[in-house]
Amino acid sequence: MLGRSRLALVLLAAAVSCAVAQQAPPWTEDCRKSTYPPSGPTYRGPAPWYTINLDLPPYKRWHELMVDKAPMLKVIVNSLKNMVNTFVPSGKVMQIVDEKLPGLLGNFPGPFEEEMKGIAAVTDIPLGILEWILGKKDAMWIGFLTRTVLENSTSYEEAKNILTKTKILAPAYFILGGNQSGEGCVITRDRKESLDVYELDAKQGRWYVVQTNYDRWKNPFFLDDRRTPAKMCLNRTTQENISFENMYDVLSTKPVLNKLTVFTTLIDVTKDQFETYMRDCPDPCIGW
Repeated sequence: MLGRSRLALVLLAAAVSCAVAQQAPPWTEDCRKSTYPPSGPTYRGPAPWYTINLDLPPYKRWHELMVDKAPMLKVIVNSLKNMVNTFVPSGKVMQIVDEKLPGLLGNFPGPFEEEMKGIAAVTDIPLGILEWILGKKDAMWIGFLTRTVLENSTSYEEAKNILTKTKILAPAYFILGGNQSGEGCVITRDRKESLDVYELDAKQGRWYVVQTNYDRWKNPFFLDDRRTPAKMCLNRTTQENISFENMYDVLSTKPVLNKLTVFTTLIDVTKDQFETYMRDCPDPCIGW
């Protein structure tokens, strides 16, 4: 029992050390300045662009992208297969996925059914595997819902209403911005309903909203508090000085930037600007 107590104390001490470290240099830093245009060790390059031509037949729309990404997609599929087969060595689970799930494809809303068939044809990954990865359920897939809103909604309020009320597969955060002053919110969802809609509110001095991986009314995990430094840097920036340059500075400040940061995207709906940059966080940098 004494050995277990010592182990528990060691683990607790390690966790406390990590929590303290996240709030102190070199794991954190003062709000960055002059990081835009992107350069230096935290910048891996521009994100690749692909054109998904929705005027093409659904079966052909994703061919160009899938030709490039098929090898990486196959790595993901094989990793998932190996994980499942570790727990069920007989391989029966994957056999069922291969043979039974393709019959459910007809339940997809158009045009997604034909698009999925086209992706399967280019990647040589069975339809059943693709459905299994994406989680076939009775609610709407978050990716399909987001695309439907982008294609069809004609106003901020319409988009907010759909994202708030549509039944979805899993809990999610939707961060929505419009093209008029005051149009911006974070929608916190569970599968069946909205838990919270946190909107910009000039009367309350709320000129920005920040969302990380935790419900805003809950404290973030003590090893992963990116909310506090993000808000601190935004407050120092002030509303009058907000710009792509200063937003990139905020998103380049550790621990807002960490080892799990894949890309940074800046969007200005009114000016029709959309920029995405691949990121890196060289050591010393927190792992999450």
